[in-house]
Amino acid sequence: MANMTGAAAMLHSILGNGVETIFGLPGAQVDCFFDAMYHAEKQNKLRFIGSRHEQGAAYMAFGYAQSTGKIGCYVVVPGPGVLNTTAALSSAYANNAPVLCVSGQIPSPFIGLGIGQLHEIPDQIATLSTITKSATRIDRPQDAPQMVNAACHSMQTGRPRPVAIEMAMDVMADEADVTLVPPDELPAPNIENMERLEEAADLIAKAKRPIIVVGGGAVEAGAPLLEFAEMIGAPVISFRNGRGIISDRHYLGHNFASGYELWKKADLVIGIGSRMQAYLQEWRMRADMKLIRINIDPEEFDRIRRPDIAICADAACALLALIDILPKKRTQTHNKAELKDELENLKQETRKRIETVQPQMAYLDIIRQLLPDNGYLVTDITQVGFVSWYGFEFYQPRHLISCGYQGTLGFGFATALGVKIANPDAPVIAIAGDGGFLYNVPELATAAQYKIPLVTIIFNNNCFANVKRQQREWFGGRHIFVDLHNPDFVKLVESFGVMGLRADSPAGLKKALEQALKQDGPCVIEVAVGDMASPWPFIIREPIGDNGKSE
Repeated sequence: MANMTGAAAMLHSILGNGVETIFGLPGAQVDCFFDAMYHAEKQNKLRFIGSRHEQGAAYMAFGYAQSTGKIGCYVVVPGPGVLNTTAALSSAYANNAPVLCVSGQIPSPFIGLGIGQLHEIPDQIATLSTITKSATRIDRPQDAPQMVNAACHSMQTGRPRPVAIEMAMDVMADEADVTLVPPDELPAPNIENMERLEEAADLIAKAKRPIIVVGGGAVEAGAPLLEFAEMIGAPVISFRNGRGIISDRHYLGHNFASGYELWKKADLVIGIGSRMQAYLQEWRMRADMKLIRINIDPEEFDRIRRPDIAICADAACALLALIDILPKKRTQTHNKAELKDELENLKQETRKRIETVQPQMAYLDIIRQLLPDNGYLVTDITQVGFVSWYGFEFYQPRHLISCGYQGTLGFGFATALGVKIANPDAPVIAIAGDGGFLYNVPELATAAQYKIPLVTIIFNNNCFANVKRQQREWFGGRHIFVDLHNPDFVKLVESFGVMGLRADSPAGLKKALEQALKQDGPCVIEVAVGDMASPWPFIIREPIGDNGKSE
């Protein structure tokens, strides 16, 4: 037991749950928390990174969490401060990222009265609860350890998702005798319905053309996944969060484009840690296909199409169990050499088709050439970014950072700062468009202040290219606010004290990127581009099946 303020009790408990870095902005309702962080920094217990906008702070926490699997934490004032972070929170929710939102609150006697206190909104907890796994208020300093532990435990068990905690400014300042308790021990990964594994193994044993689809729920299951895939001769398809779990150098590792071709012949689909939205809703199942799904979230099974076998389990646990069971079954055999030749040929054919998406692929090839295997690519919502989802090779999990289905334009630059802070020894490259980059341009000041050696590439075509294409193709070229008036990006970044470089070709990008990757501080490369090929023919595909319905 120790006498401390509510803010200190909350911070001590957050650090006790493994948080080492906190992002955020100061303000009246979190002043006491910032004072507690000041003392923690002086004792080398914490690194604080201040941002220039609440949105940037939350995106940095998202990048930190998404690239490591560890808790990404940010602190902001209530009301408008919290609301400024909701785009990032929704991205964390969509991508199952363990982000901890810490906010202040108006003085506790006035919460819910609607009398117009500074930063007051009607029901902050209710608002945040729609885009978090849980949102709670700590009403007494002595409750902080248990409530912080509970929030962090919830965030990291089952399906990881963001959580929010708040504390009123007067409670942050109150002193009380607080019993500090260690964090709750996380439960061991498990399988909730073991009996379905035998049924799944029987189905797998009969399959002649099995394929595996993986998503972010399988990022920690790479080794057993590869062993399982090799055992049954199943190519592994991934899109965004699943990229790199099986290296693209392996013959079984397949992107979304070649996966579409594999889907046409598959008789069994095994979905592991994936929503499978694009596959089940857009590609669709044929009547002769079977579906096994392994997911830690049982709610996923009833969406789109009920699987033939649903296994609620940690991905690695389920795979290890199947690896143990399958040799006891009479299984279909496959010729590894023939399968390897077939899949390698498919990769080569797919690559030739993808190469037609220009100039995006030419630029991505340069980035892949210069980015080491351990490097991270953060893709904003931009023409080059879209193509990277299927046209860029990844060799390790978590090394493609996207905003998933949220499509939050402008998330990339600030998110990439968080990725670089979390992974200081690995190069990080952010891809942005001219429109999206300006969403978080104030964070250039953060990059300069903390000397964060992030490389950002802005592909500048002076328009919202995707919307412009849609207005041209869908609305007869009736364009409204798609052509943009942009600054001189090099002069802009230089005004922040950041190195700015220019390029207007793949060869020019190569020269600039070689220079940028050698810097010990941030660098932004502006690449002037014109019209680009549509990335969508390899993402939005014609249905193959009818979701299993008979003709």
